[in-house]
Amino acid sequence: MIRVAVVDDHAMVRAGVRGELERAFEIAGEAASVAEAVDLIVRTKPDVVVCDVHLPDGTAADVIAKAIAQGVNSRFLALSVSDAATDVINVIRSGARGYVTKAIEGDDLIDAVKRVSSGDAVFSPRLAGFVLDAFSTELETSSNPELDELTVREQEVMRLLARGYAYKEIARRLSISIKTVESHASAVLRKLQLSSRNELAAWAANRRLV
Repeated sequence: MIRVAVVDDHAMVRAGVRGELERAFEIAGEAASVAEAVDLIVRTKPDVVVCDVHLPDGTAADVIAKAIAQGVNSRFLALSVSDAATDVINVIRSGARGYVTKAIEGDDLIDAVKRVSSGDAVFSPRLAGFVLDAFSTELETSSNPELDELTVREQEVMRLLARGYAYKEIARRLSISIKTVESHASAVLRKLQLSSRNELAAWAANRRLV
């Protein structure tokens, strides 16, 4: 059974979310702050973390970054009253697999958790537009003749490699196998005529790709 952690600083909201989710999942626990959330996630290693975006001591992005830094492989679904583009984009950039608003119906939330657990990206329709616009703009502004040599997936792997992520973390973020990451990494270095990750990091930084 999928194990889910619930993070929100409002007890009534946590109770409501838990009440809906425990119809279909095992609840690993609850937390009301970034610090509590990271401790809970590291201890219980849930499959999915349903996390409010704004917490008393930080944001969902902080929870994700700190949990990932401790080797956690949980997937994250943001659940917020905010539908602001900046909130959506910041959380997705941090590694969340989805973002839905608290107006979501219980059955739809259950479906979202299942989809995130299986590796899908899940967004409310309007929010998906923000993400698509943001990343298409990023690709346009990062236009470089040498990038034309790389496939879209190779470009994704290249950026994560250049930022220093390990193969295991890249595999988790992109929902692909470590072997596939290794294959893409080799192709990236070969096509760009680079010999190491350090050279790749410098190459990407010089071109403002990371």
